[in-house]
Amino acid sequence: MSDTPFVSIIVPCYNEEATIQHLLNGILAQTYPRHKMEVVISDGISTDKTVQAIESFQKEHPDLQIRVVINQARTIPSGLNQAITESRGEIIIRLDAHSMPIPEYVHRCVSALQSNKGTNVGGVWEIHSGSTTWIAESISLAAAHPLGVGDAMYRLNAKAGAVDTVPFGSFYKTLIQNIGGFDETLLANEDYEFNTRVRESGGTVYLDPSIRSVYFSRSTLKQLAIQYFRYGFWKLKMLKRYPHTLRWRQALPPLFVLSLLAWVVLSLWLQVAFYILVLQLFLYFFVLGLAGVRLAFSKKKGYLIFGVPLAIATMHIAWGTGFLFSGISSLFIKNG
Repeated sequence: MSDTPFVSIIVPCYNEEATIQHLLNGILAQTYPRHKMEVVISDGISTDKTVQAIESFQKEHPDLQIRVVINQARTIPSGLNQAITESRGEIIIRLDAHSMPIPEYVHRCVSALQSNKGTNVGGVWEIHSGSTTWIAESISLAAAHPLGVGDAMYRLNAKAGAVDTVPFGSFYKTLIQNIGGFDETLLANEDYEFNTRVRESGGTVYLDPSIRSVYFSRSTLKQLAIQYFRYGFWKLKMLKRYPHTLRWRQALPPLFVLSLLAWVVLSLWLQVAFYILVLQLFLYFFVLGLAGVRLAFSKKKGYLIFGVPLAIATMHIAWGTGFLFSGISSLFIKNG
């Protein structure tokens, strides 16, 4: 690479003791010149041994520039903005403490930006299990299945080209001067909102399938439900500003949850409503069950017959409930 710009890898982080080592090892293995990289980790005052793990890694690898800054606000967008402010790089590459980039990750991001492929360039996720339990593996497969993520191409087999959003992303630091940083009023969906501003300012969000990273999914249904409830809750907040960005895959979960609630209430008076509710649930889990059976046969793991439907249903219901709760709570706040 003839022109080798200095790169700042920014990472928001909170209680990631279990996965931070994977991320740091992935950055250490990069083919990009190490003296042309720095890692700025914005830690939301972790209560586990995340910071100690980072410090230990620093001592073992002093040639990799790593700085930890304290994120007092303890949110992802505030952590990102703080890390960008503290960064020295011409190019910003965002990563996640649940991720592990392939060795060519930084090199390919820089090459794509230098080739003017996009204003914000990202790649695809290879979703791996967050632990070795049967439900953790089921969750990882559900998180990459079309029934779980719809048309989110960065989780599926994607082609190179312009897209609505990418995970993480890489861009010239000057972009922040042009469109502003990450919206700190959104505690989730900050990437999508940022990419919406990129597109509306005339820029291009570009997905390059050769830019790949492993993403470690949540390990339990409870963690998954909390994650997707938060996604749904903050998605509605974002859509209020950009209603034209609504996609069909985002509308289905709240409509599904709303229909279930409607049939439950109507069944108190109408017996036919109870039968419709049972039929809807039967058809829903029948389709999810087929997906589970197919994966169970292909992976030769019988527990996926039950685990994958449970995980996908958790994602749908938690996302839809969070979305609806966001709308209801905003009505009370307005009227309160």
